[in-house]
Amino acid sequence: MPDFFNLKKFLSKEKVSVGLNIGVSSVKMARLRFSKDTVELTGFEVMEDRGDLETLLKKLIQDYSIKRVNISVSGQQAITRYVEFPRMSPDELRQSLKFEAQKHIPFPIGEVNLDACILRSDLPDNKMMILLAAVKKESLSQRLKLLYGFDLEVGVVDVDSLALMNAFEFNYSQEENIKDRTIALLNIGSSTSNLNIIDGGYPSLSRDVNIGGNNLTQRAADALNLDFKAAEKMKTSADKGMNEKIAVAVEPVLAKLAQEVRTSFDYYESRTVTSVGKIFISGGGSLFPGVSGSLSNLLGIEVSNWDPFKRISAGPAVDHRKLRELSGQMAVAVGLALRE
Repeated sequence: MPDFFNLKKFLSKEKVSVGLNIGVSSVKMARLRFSKDTVELTGFEVMEDRGDLETLLKKLIQDYSIKRVNISVSGQQAITRYVEFPRMSPDELRQSLKFEAQKHIPFPIGEVNLDACILRSDLPDNKMMILLAAVKKESLSQRLKLLYGFDLEVGVVDVDSLALMNAFEFNYSQEENIKDRTIALLNIGSSTSNLNIIDGGYPSLSRDVNIGGNNLTQRAADALNLDFKAAEKMKTSADKGMNEKIAVAVEPVLAKLAQEVRTSFDYYESRTVTSVGKIFISGGGSLFPGVSGSLSNLLGIEVSNWDPFKRISAGPAVDHRKLRELSGQMAVAVGLALRE
């Protein structure tokens, strides 16, 4: 898979990088140590945001002595597009980016921060494929102001969907059953699910779907007569009998999610000659019992969870049991920590 996301190369000099994923209902942090031939997880956290984000961040920064972070944005304030531009050099792209991007961004160009990456420069008719990213300046400024208030240095500002692909590329790009295939990544967050299609190593479509883990939790709570927090804990702590009840309860939400995914697949497949052959799921919502099986049945496509730490060793200070339980929620934070 081509290195479009500026992954860290293995370093001859040891270096530490922190990915901080500030979500709607929780904060995830991954701290990685890079040495000559290894990447090691030296610390991680998944912390619930109960409405006092500043207090939560202060504790996290103090506990791990964090000085510098890579962060991401998502939702309606961030946009990614895969578009064709006239073929040009990287320098020419930078010079003409605002003019060309205005055709594809639904915000006034002065209200966003823009960046772009050339994916392919060999398209017919003297065209090239561009990955275009835009973030609302106001939203980003608020996030940066919060972090600067803790004397943090911010390295990379990414988009959730790209960080997700970053983590997957690092861990799975050499897998024989994935090379040259068209696959999808579905990260089921608390309020939004990120859908990405990767075709033969090239990112080709990114979309946010307004269905997430909170919808699954609320559905389970209503069906089982539980409060929201109790239903949330059932994701990983229920027995076999309760798991079956939860799987049945959340089926209607998964059907809506599958419908949105199928619409995206149909759109993509109408523009290409390939079809999505497998879906890899992650995020807190993916931990609910029966999610992979239900989505597979609804879409007629193989669906499985994936491990964002497949090629990353866990250091001696890491709680391995906790890591196994929470690793599915860590993909975006890991993708951020892997960034240069």
